[in-house]
Amino acid sequence: MTSLSNKPLFNQFISSLVFFLLVVVILDFVCSSTASVSSVTSPFVHTNNKVKVAEERKEAKTLLKWKTNLHSKSQSFLSSWAGSNPCNWVGINCDKSGSITHLNLSSHSLKGTLHNLSFQSFPNLLSVDLSYNSLFGTIPTNIVHLSKLSVLNLSYNQFTRIIPSEIGQLTSLHTFYLAANHMSGLIPPELGGLTPLRELDLSSNNLIGVIPTSLGNLGNITTLYLYWNQLFGSIPQELGMISSLTGLELSRNNLTSTIPVSLGNISNLTTLYLHANQLSGSIPQELGKLSSLTDLELSRNNFIGTIPASLGNISNLTTLYLHVNQLSGSILQELGMLSSMTDLALYTNSLTRVIPASLGNLSNLITLYPYQNRLSGSIPQELGMLSSLTGLDLSRNSLTNTIPTSLENLTKLTYLYLASNKLSGPLEINNLTQLKSLQLSYNQCTSRLPENVCRGGLLENFTTSDNHFIGSIPKSLKNCTSIFRVWLEGNQLTGNIGDNFGAYPHLDYMELSYNKFSGRISPKIGDASQLHLLGLSSNKLYGEIPKKLGKLTFLFELYLYNNKFSEQVPYNFGMLSNLEQLNLAKNSLSGLIPDLGNCKNFFNNHLSKNIPLEFGNLQYLQNLDLSKNFLRGEIPQQLGDLKMLEILNLPHNALSGNIPSNFDQLLGLTSIDLSYNQLEGPIPNFNAFREAPIKVFRNNNCLCGNAMGLKACPSTISHNPLVTKWNKVMTLIFVLLGIVLLIFIIVKLHALSKDNVINLKAFTNEIRSLTEIRHCNIVKLHGFCSHPPHLLLVYKFLDSGSLEKILNSDELAPNFNWVKKHAYTMEVSENYDVYSFAVVTLKVIMGRHPSDLISSFLSTSFASLAYDVLLEDVLDQRLALPTGQVADKVVLVAKIALACLHTSPHSRPTMQQVYPKLSTWKSPFIKPLYMITLRELVGLENWK
Repeated sequence: MTSLSNKPLFNQFISSLVFFLLVVVILDFVCSSTASVSSVTSPFVHTNNKVKVAEERKEAKTLLKWKTNLHSKSQSFLSSWAGSNPCNWVGINCDKSGSITHLNLSSHSLKGTLHNLSFQSFPNLLSVDLSYNSLFGTIPTNIVHLSKLSVLNLSYNQFTRIIPSEIGQLTSLHTFYLAANHMSGLIPPELGGLTPLRELDLSSNNLIGVIPTSLGNLGNITTLYLYWNQLFGSIPQELGMISSLTGLELSRNNLTSTIPVSLGNISNLTTLYLHANQLSGSIPQELGKLSSLTDLELSRNNFIGTIPASLGNISNLTTLYLHVNQLSGSILQELGMLSSMTDLALYTNSLTRVIPASLGNLSNLITLYPYQNRLSGSIPQELGMLSSLTGLDLSRNSLTNTIPTSLENLTKLTYLYLASNKLSGPLEINNLTQLKSLQLSYNQCTSRLPENVCRGGLLENFTTSDNHFIGSIPKSLKNCTSIFRVWLEGNQLTGNIGDNFGAYPHLDYMELSYNKFSGRISPKIGDASQLHLLGLSSNKLYGEIPKKLGKLTFLFELYLYNNKFSEQVPYNFGMLSNLEQLNLAKNSLSGLIPDLGNCKNFFNNHLSKNIPLEFGNLQYLQNLDLSKNFLRGEIPQQLGDLKMLEILNLPHNALSGNIPSNFDQLLGLTSIDLSYNQLEGPIPNFNAFREAPIKVFRNNNCLCGNAMGLKACPSTISHNPLVTKWNKVMTLIFVLLGIVLLIFIIVKLHALSKDNVINLKAFTNEIRSLTEIRHCNIVKLHGFCSHPPHLLLVYKFLDSGSLEKILNSDELAPNFNWVKKHAYTMEVSENYDVYSFAVVTLKVIMGRHPSDLISSFLSTSFASLAYDVLLEDVLDQRLALPTGQVADKVVLVAKIALACLHTSPHSRPTMQQVYPKLSTWKSPFIKPLYMITLRELVGLENWK
């Protein structure tokens, strides 16, 4: 009974056991299957890992190869670049598979080329940023292999040559920056095929040619920056089709023609920069449709007509620059509706009529510059409502009546320029505590100077010259230690000059001449250690000249003439080593002439005895006036060493003897006066004496020579023939140097990097040469400045134009024929810079700058092709080809110039070698010009 009752339990146990065993078997089978599958697939996984590792090693190897070809210092900045895993290196980002996707080495001080960087090794590269380095050379065409590239930034480097057209095949590119390099050639039209492109910046290069119309196909682009190049032609109408464009900057090129009206269709445009081109015609009314525009800059072009009234519709406009054009008509009332305006520049146009009172509504206006126009009428009282204004320049117009008192409300004003108008009345500026510069010169003001002109203690520039101001100097000016320049010349100011002025540690320029100041010069002026000019002439000053003026070691110009100064000239004036202009004439000075630096005028005093021999040491002296004194004895021969002397006045003295024979060396002399002395003998035989009027020789003992009104000298009397011959040689040597300098109109900038010491040495040598010589064919050097990053030479302005202007003008160039061109190349000096000589010479005969030709010689890929070019194809195509002897001269000049461009400076000829070759004019070839290639001309060995 018992066994039967337990049987169901037994069966249940057996069933559970079987189920458990079955589960175990199934699990065992599953595990076995998994293991089997795993064992089958593992070889493929292993293979993929190998490929990934090989790919990483290839990318790493390529980068390491590029690193080793960079300059040594650059390699040190990439110290983390070691091993075979580049994903941990500086500037590198990888994807999950370990492939490089981003190369970002911006601002890493890298110097080298991209020639050894194989871009085909990076199939997954998405962005390359190498900006702000010193990379140079060309952009490799193998960059086309970066098919996934979306960002390419090579800005602020030193890349050269053309933009590879292959970049147009990077169809994933949406950002391309190449700004601030030295790229040349054309903008590739292929870039117009980059439809995903959103940002394109090719600014600050040397690109030439026209803007490709294909850029109008860039339907997604938002910013297009092509400014600061040498692009020419018209602005393509097609750019007006780019509705996505927000920033269009084409400024500082040579673009011509009119502004296309299609630009008015770019409804999203916020900035439009077209300034500093040669655009002409009128400003399109359609620009008034650009409702999103905030910044419109059209300055420095040749626009004519009136300012479009539609500009008053651009309610978001903050900046409007229309200056330096030829605009006429009036300033629009509608401009007063632009409530967002912060900067308005209309200067240097021909705008007329009155300043609209509506401008007073521009409550956000910071600068208002309508100067140098033909505006008339009164200054509107409403301008006093411009509470944000910091700069107001209304100068050089024809504004009349009194200066409105409302200007006193402009409490943020720092610059107030009202000069060169016809304004009158007092100026109330008690509340202008931020004022730094106040210019009231050339008006008709008859009141006192504003008493609180320096109330805020910030005033730096205060000029009121050529008015009718009366009274004494404002008390606030006496303690104005911030003052830098004071120009009060030509008024009727009075008071004791010693009491009215204080100590000015920053004072650079003080001109108080032609007033009615009295008293003695305060010795405190000697504490103005930065002073460069001091003018106190034509006042009523008396007493001794303070010896403390001899401490002003930076002083360039000192004018004390026409006063009542007495006693001797301070002996320590000889310490004023920088002094170039000194005029003490028309005083009551007496005693000996001290040993001065670059002194000027002493006439009409009571100076006595001989002319000091030390004057011959004043190598920079340009003007020597010792007239109306009691000087006696002979003219020192040492004055013949003053090679920079331009004016020599010695009349009304008691000088005797002959004029020194070495005066023939004073080739820079342009004006003389030796009258009323006791001189005798021959005069020097050069222009300054030959062409002088008889009055400059009268009342002497017995002067003779080749000048109108003088008797001829006896035949036995002659000047040293060696000196005469040297004059001819010097004339020959100096002419080219003078003419070459004509291509620099006012200033010549030399870019100077910290690694380029050679430029500084050449700059210093040029200054030394120019300061040691004076000649009528040499442009006068007024001064120089050496301050990083620029070297600056300041020359005399040439109002008749320049060689640059002639060569760049299709109208003027044909008149500049081959004979005239050779006049510019045949005369040189032995110390002249041969490379500069070569560049200028080639520019003359080519009619353009030879930069492309020079670059092709330096290029390893284009040099052979460049050498096979015919010489006739390089010459100025605007002139008929030279023939006969002129052709022979062209060939010789070209050959010499190319020799002077040798890539190795040590292999170039010296000017000592060049000069005889130019003098002999023997052509190096017998064959005609049209058969001569540049390959035959290049090579110093053959030339020698």
